[in-house]
Amino acid sequence: MLFSSIPFLYYFLPCVILLYLIAPRFLKNTVLLLSSLVFYAWGEPKYVIWMVLSIGLGYLFGLLIEKYREKNHGLAKLFLVLSVTSSLAVLGYFKYADFFISNINAVTGLSIPLLKIALPVGISFYTFQILSYTVDVYRGDVAAQKNPIDLATYVALFPQLIAGPIVRYSDIAEQLRNRNHSFEKISAGMSRFIIGLSKKILIANFLGELCDTFKGSGDKSVLFFWLYAIAYTLHIYFDFSGYSDMAIGLGKIFGFDFLENFNYPYISGSVTEFWRRWHMSLGSWFRDYVYIPLGGNRVGKARHFFNIFVVWMLTGMWHGAAWNFIIWGLYFAIILMIEKLFLLKYLKKSKVLNHIYVLLLVIISFVIFDAASMKDAFSYIGSMFGAGGYPLVSTEFVYYLRSYGVVILLAMIGSTPLPKLVVGKINESRVGGKIMTVLAPVALCVLLAICTACLVDGSYNPFLYFRF
Repeated sequence: MLFSSIPFLYYFLPCVILLYLIAPRFLKNTVLLLSSLVFYAWGEPKYVIWMVLSIGLGYLFGLLIEKYREKNHGLAKLFLVLSVTSSLAVLGYFKYADFFISNINAVTGLSIPLLKIALPVGISFYTFQILSYTVDVYRGDVAAQKNPIDLATYVALFPQLIAGPIVRYSDIAEQLRNRNHSFEKISAGMSRFIIGLSKKILIANFLGELCDTFKGSGDKSVLFFWLYAIAYTLHIYFDFSGYSDMAIGLGKIFGFDFLENFNYPYISGSVTEFWRRWHMSLGSWFRDYVYIPLGGNRVGKARHFFNIFVVWMLTGMWHGAAWNFIIWGLYFAIILMIEKLFLLKYLKKSKVLNHIYVLLLVIISFVIFDAASMKDAFSYIGSMFGAGGYPLVSTEFVYYLRSYGVVILLAMIGSTPLPKLVVGKINESRVGGKIMTVLAPVALCVLLAICTACLVDGSYNPFLYFRF
């Protein structure tokens, strides 16, 4: 079930909110858990079994790890290894089995049949949440959850189940037991949800249409390749950050405070800064559970770069079982190594060129990310720089630039803090604050109505991060 769908917006969500509000406090997590299972089972009911099994194993291993952590450290470590292994085995089976089989076949000439397993939606996200929970219990950072309903609610919570942000158990452990509800918090959550929904439907979907149109075009040109690359770079940001906004907003409606997942990454002055602002929950997860345990930057330079290499190879693989994702991750690993070696000090001296440098590298990276194969990626990147034999301008480029120019311009402005700063300045004044008190709810209602009209019209409405 998509957040940006009529069944979710006007059937599922209102029913869940109503049940949640009338439920006594001790049953609120149960309502959320059952609602989350229904949400997950909506499209693929058979995979609920795997999620429930993963939660059950996480619950059991958490209790065993805590029980033996002090009196038998070796046994506690064994249970941690079993927990991590079982979680990664399930993820590996569904997500990477066919990738490894196809590569073995390519290298050896064998013809091992592919398993052709469908990827359960959200498995990468809830697997990482279970892993962080058991590791934190082993480290003694959190107490093992004794109530299976509360732990299952944490893992299966539908606002962030499908595409994050990756929520740490330590961040919401107290909120699972005792969280505050207020009209102001529900109102803020609804506002955040509608903003995220609008980013998804009114910007990301239109840009996605342009990208698909480009791929099917028979009238490509150098500038058309650039138009596609820029549109996709904006598309993936508004698609994913829009989902994160919706997830954070829904969390507030149910009393949870999820951490932010994006912080205007396209204003970054270095790629290092970009990855502190993009998909922050994933970056912090790899930092705390892979990079730092490997030694982080507290080791020799060679080992430090090896740690970066490992983290970014895994980051690429996390996004998908294909070589373009792995190359995409290693592409950033190389850039980050170069920045750490010498480039950062020069980037800090520039106020303009550093931003151009970041945007250029990020645009190229997302061409790799979106490619069906590395052959296509190299072809697209080469064509952007005139190596594909295409003309500079084509008729379709001019047509689609005119058709989508306004959306692209709005997306560029919307990917910066400018709109937020303008609204903040208006709110600071007495008159402006009074106007916004009236205007903001009206604007949100209008946005919701427009989004609903687009959905009823049956317009283009995929979601990128469902495949991860």
